[in-house]
Amino acid sequence: MVTWPMSRAFVNEDAAGWGNPARRFNLPDRTDPDFDRAAAEAMLDAARDGDTGSAEMATGYYWGEPKLKPFIKDILDRLDAESDERAVQLAERFLKA
Repeated sequence: MVTWPMSRAFVNEDAAGWGNPARRFNLPDRTDPDFDRAAAEAMLDAARDGDTGSAEMATGYYWGEPKLKPFIKDILDRLDAESDERAVQLAERFLKA
């Protein structure tokens, strides 16, 4: 089993385990061409809540997944325009992972 290092900034200390299987994300079917874009959004949304494990379970991707980086870059461009500093910080951390 491969384990990935994760910043403590993204860990929900109150969680009993890794991720919340009850948390729901608005994801299309995995065969949908928009799945990866939605997965990137889910990763950032979960990171804001300190719950990346839930997004990882829901999407099948880990934090920093190279396949999602082009979508994170697109999201980052939008976030820069919206001046959402916390979301920008999270997107930049994803791209560095």
